[in-house]
Amino acid sequence: MTAATAEATTDDSHGYSARHLSVLEGLEAVRKRPGMYIGSTDSRGLAHCLWEIVDNCVDEALAGYCSHINVVLHADGSFEVGDNGRGIPVDIEPKTKLPGVELVMTRLHAGGKFGGVSYTASGGLHGVGASVVNALSARLDVEIDRDGATHAISFRRGLPGEFADDGPKARFKKRSGVHQVRKVARNTTGTRVRFWPDMQIFLKGATVDQTLVLDRMRQTAFLIPGLTIDVRDERGEEIVEETFRFDGGISEFCSYLAKDAPIVEVLRLQGRGHFTETVPVLDDQGHLVPTDVERDLEVDVALRWGSGYDTITKSFVNVIATPKGGTHVRGFDRALLRVLNDQLRATKLLKNGDEDVIKDDVLEGLTAVITVRLPEPQFEGQTKEVLGTSAAARIVSQVVTRELRAIFDNPPRGQKQPLRAVLEKVVGAAKTRIAARTQRDNQRRKNALENSALPAKLVDCRTADDRSELFIVEGDSALGTAKLARDSEFQALLPIRGKILNVQKASVADMLKNAECAAIIQVIGAGSGRTFDLDSARYGRIILMADADVDGSHIRCLLLTLMYRYMRPMLEAGRVFAAVPPLHRIELVKPRKGQDKYVYCYSDAELRKKLVEFERRNMRWKEPVQRYKGLGEMDADQLAETTMDPRHRILRRIRIEDAEDAAKIFDLLMGSEVAPRREFITAGAAELDIERIDT
Repeated sequence: MTAATAEATTDDSHGYSARHLSVLEGLEAVRKRPGMYIGSTDSRGLAHCLWEIVDNCVDEALAGYCSHINVVLHADGSFEVGDNGRGIPVDIEPKTKLPGVELVMTRLHAGGKFGGVSYTASGGLHGVGASVVNALSARLDVEIDRDGATHAISFRRGLPGEFADDGPKARFKKRSGVHQVRKVARNTTGTRVRFWPDMQIFLKGATVDQTLVLDRMRQTAFLIPGLTIDVRDERGEEIVEETFRFDGGISEFCSYLAKDAPIVEVLRLQGRGHFTETVPVLDDQGHLVPTDVERDLEVDVALRWGSGYDTITKSFVNVIATPKGGTHVRGFDRALLRVLNDQLRATKLLKNGDEDVIKDDVLEGLTAVITVRLPEPQFEGQTKEVLGTSAAARIVSQVVTRELRAIFDNPPRGQKQPLRAVLEKVVGAAKTRIAARTQRDNQRRKNALENSALPAKLVDCRTADDRSELFIVEGDSALGTAKLARDSEFQALLPIRGKILNVQKASVADMLKNAECAAIIQVIGAGSGRTFDLDSARYGRIILMADADVDGSHIRCLLLTLMYRYMRPMLEAGRVFAAVPPLHRIELVKPRKGQDKYVYCYSDAELRKKLVEFERRNMRWKEPVQRYKGLGEMDADQLAETTMDPRHRILRRIRIEDAEDAAKIFDLLMGSEVAPRREFITAGAAELDIERIDT
């Protein structure tokens, strides 16, 4: 066989050639790979579609053309967003010969935010937001008021046309172009978009949470003073309506976010800077030519220190939230640290020989809102969670340094003493950190002398790979049974005595002094707080195994509070679980062939359902049905089968889909403010089932 023949045979055998390649054009690529554009196809991705449409209205408000936005969550599952801005253009675009609205709704990377003429600052920069939502909608209707008429156009999965009736299932006929539906006053302008998500794309049960919408719209109203946003949710039994308008801007937002008592009034730092950016620009021949463009960047920061320990930092670019920060946040952190260290040296609160305070010390008790506005910001990805414009770090740092230094050098009337209290708080945080570090170092030395780096009560496993699991077990009685029930190859056990410290109300030093908290952090081996390193964790999973009673729930809540405050990356990575032990065991009398003698139920509702089912099938069981009061009542086989064996057990993954909501719940249930917790308990008292209380 010749070489050429052999090569051809090999190609044919693989069956892969140029004819197997496919090119996705237009919105087809969006429908094929929606996750690239909206992150996911679950509730989070659906919410992202709504934000894309809302952000277009917000851009009109930023440009000064819109003063009112209306958001409606319809009962039929559709979403409607309207504004009183200029209205999407409906005239014909010369190159494509399409109406402007059809162009932006059907073509990726088409919009008015590229040249810097229509919008000096906007949240949209890729020109894909509206077209992506259109591609992922079973139906999308647009109505535009401008030029004395209301113009309308509809789309089905990205294709323009007309529907014969209401709703996404109505008969559809493809047709390009817009049509006039009525006349309006000449000065009436605005855009209304209503879309029905395509459930062929989104997961079953995907929905947009009402609280999420209200929080987002409230946040937007804070960021654009004078903007009115109406929200109407028609999906429930009762219609919910809210209106947001805040003239105080981010100063008011900062006060709203802060939950602790203020040490100093909200400080406002504002300024601007210039930078040159090289961007590709289309020339007359249609070629991309690298061109230097002058940019302006506006900085607006509000911050305050409070008496608490938590840090709340919100950052925005053109009112688009950047939850993972970016260059603007790095510039803020750098300037804040520099100014505070300079002031501490100037006031002699830090003496010669004292080490500088670090970022964690400065951020303790700080609430800050950091906003920048600039044309065509560079984000990392379409979801816009991280700002990548490098010049933002320098300009934000310069503005914050100049303005904050001026405030400390010439305090506003009545603020001299509060500013001094801020400096004393930062020094106090540094002393606590140093004391905690000294204690950890002493503990390490002590452990080294004892030739044991881990607590003696830890029952470790043999492997240290991703499948390793650490069970945090309530009580020594359950530990004894769990030792026999576990697989020692990959399951480790750490017992805790009773209820650990409530770390939501304690300082870092108090937390580290607590033997149980210190043991958990030491065993996991990844540090705590901002220095937590997920890659250093000794176990792939952390499983909280507590009794299925009220005390067990309280212990789980305390453990999760510890995880949330000091080991949050474990929660964010989905590596924290709660074991779900059974509540009841039914022992069948003369079970049928192939049927287990014992049936486990994990709730009272499941027990009732099972008993009704057995009664209907004329199956008898031993009375009374056993109810487990604790893990210690099970023998090793039962515990392994129901709670520890990966083949049979049930685990509940603990996730943080929305860290802000999680923080509110933890603060309500475990925080130092008693009044909100009392109101919560009082309001929910009527829902309590007295028969379920253990007595």
